[in-house]
Amino acid sequence: MSDSTSRVVKAVIPAAGLGTRFLPATKAMPKEMLPIVDKPAIQYVVEEAAHAGLDDVLIITGRNKDNLVNHFDGVPELEYTLQRKGDEGKLGKVHESSELAEVHFLRQGQPLGLGHAVGRARQHVGDESFAVLLGDDLIDARDPLLERMVEVHDTRGVTVVALMEVPPESIHLYGCAAVEATDSDDVVRITALVEKPSREEAPSNLAVIGRYVLRPEIFDIIDDLEPGRGGEYQLTDALNVLAAGRGKDPVYGVIFKGRRYDTGDRADWIKANVLLGVDHDELGDEIREWILEFADKLRAG
Repeated sequence: MSDSTSRVVKAVIPAAGLGTRFLPATKAMPKEMLPIVDKPAIQYVVEEAAHAGLDDVLIITGRNKDNLVNHFDGVPELEYTLQRKGDEGKLGKVHESSELAEVHFLRQGQPLGLGHAVGRARQHVGDESFAVLLGDDLIDARDPLLERMVEVHDTRGVTVVALMEVPPESIHLYGCAAVEATDSDDVVRITALVEKPSREEAPSNLAVIGRYVLRPEIFDIIDDLEPGRGGEYQLTDALNVLAAGRGKDPVYGVIFKGRRYDTGDRADWIKANVLLGVDHDELGDEIREWILEFADKLRAG
């Protein structure tokens, strides 16, 4: 393991995907701007980074993603109107997104995979460790994950990947980790990563979810990658180089047991709206009451 680590202060959020599973809604709107209750999905991800102390955020975008940039900018006309009306509540919500963190944007250029997107962050990140947060995975703010991953990085000086137990029949939908136990119940050493294995071929039921804390050596490894699955440069392939012991540092996993919402799937996106809606400070009671009434109607046929 490395003798020293750099404090993690930067986060990278790849957001260049086309969102084809949500067409036609994403024909003119980035999938990251689809709302979860009353905030776009991307805001939850930036909030997570900021709450973990990562106040420098780089969003990797693609074509037709101007709405993302606009969301984290100030809106003087709207702010002035709300101020004149004395609507401090809504004015605070408008300010919130532009004050969360120092948000930067960079075009991926070509859609060549997650590894390529992460590699594009090299100039911004420099020779520092950094976090990668995928926008399709929302982690409930009440169940902190990123903070724990940063802690493991800082104390062990390693790359850290978020893992979650899934039913064996679902492991083919995820990257899967082969692991060894450590002296912490929620921390394992990753010896290999397998992309979307069959149930029979999976080395465990520990799925990779979209949170990583990466050391800067990942950039040289990405530079040396050959195109992998789908002709793209896969972050999993770069992590496998480290897991096999061919880098400076090993790869560890943090096993997350909290609440996670997969917003890249249409049905799960709807579920996320319901699950977060019932806990919303202003809307929760109304939504909960409606759900119970609707459930009774469904049971009655």
